[in-house]
Order: sequence, then structure tokens, then C-alpha cells
Amino acid sequence: MASKAANASRAASTTPRRRAASRAAYLEAKLGFRNYWYPAVFAHELADGRAIGVRLLGENILIRRVGGVPMAVEDRCLHRGVRFSRKPECYTADTVTCWYHGFTYRLSDGKLVEILTEPGSSLIGKLALKTYPTIEAKGIVFVYIGERAAGELAGDVPPNFLDPDLEIDGIRDEVKTNWRMGAENGFDTTHIYIHRNSPLVTGNSIVLPLGMYPNDKHGFSTYTESEPKGVLDHTFESYHPVFEAAIDGQTVARSKGINNQKIVAREVSIWMPGALKVDPWPDPALIQFEWYVPVDVDVHMYWRVLGKRVGSPAEAAAFHEEFETRWKTLALHGFNDDDIQAREGMEEFYRNDDAWEQEHLFKADSCIIEWRKIASQHNRGLQPFA
Repeated sequence: MASKAANASRAASTTPRRRAASRAAYLEAKLGFRNYWYPAVFAHELADGRAIGVRLLGENILIRRVGGVPMAVEDRCLHRGVRFSRKPECYTADTVTCWYHGFTYRLSDGKLVEILTEPGSSLIGKLALKTYPTIEAKGIVFVYIGERAAGELAGDVPPNFLDPDLEIDGIRDEVKTNWRMGAENGFDTTHIYIHRNSPLVTGNSIVLPLGMYPNDKHGFSTYTESEPKGVLDHTFESYHPVFEAAIDGQTVARSKGINNQKIVAREVSIWMPGALKVDPWPDPALIQFEWYVPVDVDVHMYWRVLGKRVGSPAEAAAFHEEFETRWKTLALHGFNDDDIQAREGMEEFYRNDDAWEQEHLFKADSCIIEWRKIASQHNRGLQPFA
């Protein structure tokens, strides 16, 4: 019969593995999930026939408009492997030519159609670049990464993002952390502590506690029966706000937003394959959407876009003006730049795979735990390492 000490030792060694089983796929998803649509570039970045190189989930992709429609091919010449985007050459409306030896490919199907340095080469017509499906919506070009047939875009973006009356504007930046640090930072209810001195709090008179914790473990809803799949946090209804903090009975911090009048962030949700929705935010008239798109294992593209419901072209134009003159600086930088700093602060720890078993989560992290489960159990496949 095994001793109590031996049983305790065995339990200590197996519990972490058992605890990780429900989120095993998430822990392996360093490069994200396959068979989803991902935002790649803003539509205005493709103006004037420009060809742009992006890296999504570790894959190099070249995007250019052909007849007004975005086309995407692998950003790698099949001859010697150089990237077209290092020095894009597009001599015709529907081709890209490699700057190194003149191999020329048709963007619509990726086929090699000419070699400028060897006309009539036997390779012409026999080689083809990998192509990627694209969709342009809300001023953003989405690229599909995967081997399955691409589904509807609506299944891969947060609810309401595609609503016809929702006008969109935003920015994107590379952040030097794994994409999961972005997703978990965005969905972390108590991370608002880092924003306590943000100019947005007083600059827009929003109510913002130092932190929030759920009243019980049912403060969120999960959506797994249809697309998109995700977790919605009922922050306004189910969370207890903390406006003052004390150490040994002495107040050491007090929210600057305790007496403000604008209520925001009533609901915060996260959706596969890694997109956030905060409704409303950063103003009662706005919704913020975020994507955390893997670039490589240790870099993600941070998309921050705001949506406002408009009823006319004039209202849409006024929103874009307000975005440029107010929200880009006050909210997307003045507030969200704190998030970038926080993610970079986590990266050193979570770069080690053992870190996921060394963390000590608390009550407010229940929503993050649920997100990890959803992502592990309801994804369409892991992006493999090249």
C-alpha cells in the first residue's frame, strides 16, 4: 500500500498536467489558430496600386489590388526565396515581378507567367505561388489562413462589427509579445488598475474603478453553439467595482473616475480566433474592437478600431474627423499604450512554457480561464511552425 507521502507526491506531479488538459491546445497555439479570417491591412494602405507585405501566423503574404479587388499571394519568389515586398515591382496591373531575377507571377492565381531574364523559360506556367482568400469589409482587408474552405466573415469577427450602420476607423501596431498576452490583457477585467492615471478617465469623464471582481463565478456567458464562439463578461451587472485601495487601513489609491458621469464597458467579450469587443468604449456612443493577430511567436499585430452608428455620410465624416482629432490620441494611445506596456511586461515570464503552471490566478481571472477553455476546445486547428 502506497504511503501518504508517496500519494501526495504523485498528486503534486499530476495535478498541473490535469489542470492544463482543458487548455492544452491554447498553450500550444503560439502561432494562433488556422482556418480563420484575420485582419491584414487597412484598405487605404493599398491605395495607388501599392503592394504590401504582411506576416500573419508566421506566413509572409503579399497583398495588392487587382481590378479594385485585394489579391494575396505568398511573399516569396519560388526561384531563390526572396520576399517581393523588400522591393515590390509591379509592371502590370495584375502581376508582381521579383526584383532579384525577374520571375513574374499573376496575382489572381499565383502562376508564373514570365521570367524577364529568360523569355520563354520552360518553368513558365509550371510554377505557382500559394494564394490566399481575401475579403474587404469596414475598410479592412481580411485574409484567410487555413486549408479548409473559407467560411463567412461574420463567423470570425465579434458580433455587430459588420452592422451596416456601424462606421469604423482605427490603427494597428506591432507589439513585441505573443498574441495570447494581448488577448488576455484585453479581456482581464482588473487590469484597468494600470489605467488609473490615463488621460481618458478625466479627459472624457468616464467612470473607471481601480479594479473589478465578479460577484460569483457566473459573471460571464459562453457562446459555443454557433459562430463566432467566445465569452462575454457582464461587467456592469455582475462585477463589484473597487474605487479605493488601502494598505494596513491607510488609503493608498483612489480612482480619478469615481465621480465621473459616463458609464462605459458594460460588456466586454472575446471571440475566436482572438478578437475583443468592449461595448460601449471609450465613450457611451462608441464600441471598441481589438484583434491580436499573431505575427510570429513573440510578436503580434495589435488592431484597435472604434465603431460608431451613423445615419448619413455627413455623420460618418464627422466620426472620422472626431477619431483623428480626439479618440486616436486620447483613447487608442492615451489609454491603450498602457496595455502595450503591460503585455511587454508579461512576455519575459510567459515566454517560458512552464510559466502557465507557475502563475497564481485569483477570482477576477475566472473570465480568462474560461477564454482559455473555449479557445482550446472550440478552435478549427493550430497553426504549425514552419
